[in-house]
Amino acid sequence: MSRQALDELKQQIPLLDYLQAQDWQPARHLSRGRLMGLCPLHADHKPSFLVDPSKSLFYCYGCGRGGDVIRFVELYRQVKFPQALALLYQWRGLTPLLHEAAGFYRMQLHRHGEAVAYLHQRGVRLPELIEHMRIGYAPGGCLRGWLTQLGYPLPALRQAGLVTAVGYDAYMRRIVFPLEGNLYGRSLSAAAPPHRFLPGSKGGLYSWEQVRRYPEVILVEGLFDYAVLWQAGFHQVTCSLGNHLNARQLQQLCDGTRTVYLTFDVDANGSGQQASERLALRLRAQGVTARRIVLPEGHDPNSFLVQGGDARQFQSLLEAARP
Repeated sequence: MSRQALDELKQQIPLLDYLQAQDWQPARHLSRGRLMGLCPLHADHKPSFLVDPSKSLFYCYGCGRGGDVIRFVELYRQVKFPQALALLYQWRGLTPLLHEAAGFYRMQLHRHGEAVAYLHQRGVRLPELIEHMRIGYAPGGCLRGWLTQLGYPLPALRQAGLVTAVGYDAYMRRIVFPLEGNLYGRSLSAAAPPHRFLPGSKGGLYSWEQVRRYPEVILVEGLFDYAVLWQAGFHQVTCSLGNHLNARQLQQLCDGTRTVYLTFDVDANGSGQQASERLALRLRAQGVTARRIVLPEGHDPNSFLVQGGDARQFQSLLEAARP
C-alpha cells in the first residue's frame, strides 16, 4: 500500500473520531488543543493517555505506547498491520451507515405503542435509560427508503446486512440496540428468531469504556439484564451478549485488577450455570477474582427485578456471591 494511500486513510479517519466511537472521553483539556484521559490499552486508573487531535497522534505515559490511528487499532484490536487497515476501511464505510440506521430506529420507538409496551414489560421505563442505551425500534418496511433518500446506495445497505438480498428491511418488529460496529435486534414476534445481529462480530463488552474503571464489575448475558440493573443503580454492569465470551471480551475483563461478579441465567438445563463455572476458572487462571451470583431457580437478572425483586435484594445476592 502506498504512503499516499495510508496518509489519505488517516486523513479520512481522525484519531479522535475513532477513539470517541469506542466511548473514549477526555478527562481534561490541555494546552494547544491536546486531551488527556484514561488509556484504553491497559488498566489505567489515573489519566495517562495523551491525544493530539491536530497531529492525530496518541501517547500513553503509563504503558509507553503511541502512534497514529492505525497503530492504535493494531494495539486495541490486537491485530497485525494489514488487519488493522482492513478494520479501518470497514469502519470508515460502515460506521456512518449504522449510525444513520440507529438514529432512524430511535425516531421510530415512541411512534409505535407495541414497542414501548414491550420495553415496559421487560422493565425498561426510565427515559434516561433509553437515552443511555440509544434504544430504537425497527417496524420494518421503511428503513431502506430513508437511507436511500440520504444517498446510501442499495448495495451498501445489503453489504451492511440492513437490507435483504431482495431489498426488504432485514429487521422487522425488533427492538434495536446499537453496539460497537453492529446492531442487535430483539424480536417482538414469537414467530421470528428472538436474537439477531447484523453480519460481523458482536464486538467487545457492552459499554466497557464506562465500566472498566470500577474495581468491581457485574457481568450479565443479555442487554435487558443490563438495562434493569443499570436502571436499579448498578452502573458497574456490562454485558457479553451471550454466555460464551469472545477473545476480546475475555481480554477486557483481564486488563486490570478487579473482581468480576458473574450473573448468568439460571437455566433449567444448567447451561448458564456451567458457562459461569467455566468462565470463573478462566478468569482465575488469568489472576482475576471471579465470584458467581446465584439467582433463584429459573431467573435471569431481568426476570428477577421485573417479577418483584429490588435493588436491595440484588445487593444481598452480590454480597452472598461465591467463588
